[in-house]
Amino acid sequence: MGKKYYKAKNYQITKYLRIAGLGCILGGLGIFIYFLFPLVAYQFFLGAPVQAQEIESPVPKYLIGRNSNVRSLIGQGISRLQFDYKDARNWYPQVHAEEKKNEKISNYLLSIPSLGIQNANVSTTDYDLSKTLVHYYGPENPLDHGTSVIFGHSTLPQWFDPTNYEAIFATLHTIKIGDQIIITVDGKSYTYEIFSTSITDSDDVNIFSQSYDNSYITLVTCTPPGTIWKRLIVRAVLKS
Repeated sequence: MGKKYYKAKNYQITKYLRIAGLGCILGGLGIFIYFLFPLVAYQFFLGAPVQAQEIESPVPKYLIGRNSNVRSLIGQGISRLQFDYKDARNWYPQVHAEEKKNEKISNYLLSIPSLGIQNANVSTTDYDLSKTLVHYYGPENPLDHGTSVIFGHSTLPQWFDPTNYEAIFATLHTIKIGDQIIITVDGKSYTYEIFSTSITDSDDVNIFSQSYDNSYITLVTCTPPGTIWKRLIVRAVLKS
C-alpha cells in the first residue's frame, strides 16, 4: 500500500513539474514576442510604405536587426510598464504641456474621411487619451496661424475602431499624401491637406516646432502599431 502511495505521489509531483515547465516556456515565449514584436510589425505594417517612399523614416532597413535596436525595444517595453500612456503628458515628459486654460474652445471635431474617422472629439482642456484626442500643443484656436499638435492612441490595425479613442489611430500609417483632415469648430468645417508623413524617435521634440505662415496640424501616434517604439507624424496644412 505504501509503495502504491509513493508512486502516486511521485507521479503527481512529476505532473506539476511538467506543467510548471510548460508555463515557464510559454511565459518566456510571450516575453520574447512582446519585446521583439516591433521588428515584425515594422516589416508587416511599415516596410512597404517606407520602401515606396510614402513615409520618411529614420529607421533604415539595414538597421532593423541591430543589437542597439533590440536594447531600445527592451527599454521601451519596460517604459510601457512604468508609465501610463493614456495620459498625454507622459508621451514627451521633457516637453511641458501648455496649461489647459482655453476658455474659448474647449473642444473641436476631427474627421479623416479616408480612414473612416468621423467627428472625433479633440479636447483642449484634458489629457486623457482614452476618452478623446488631445490638443497638446500649439495655438489655442486650431484655425490660428501656427501648428496644432494632436495626440491619439494606436493599436494593432485589426483592432481599429474609429469610435474607440484607444484604437482610433490604429490605421493612421496607411494615410497618404493629399488625403484630407477636416476640422470642425463651432459648427463650421475647415479642410486641411496632408503633405508629410514621417517616423521619428519617441524623444524627438522637433515635432513641436511651429510654423506661423499658415494654420497647420500635426497628428502624433505610436508606431509600429501596437508598440511605443517610434512616433508616426502626420502633417497637414489648411486649404479651405
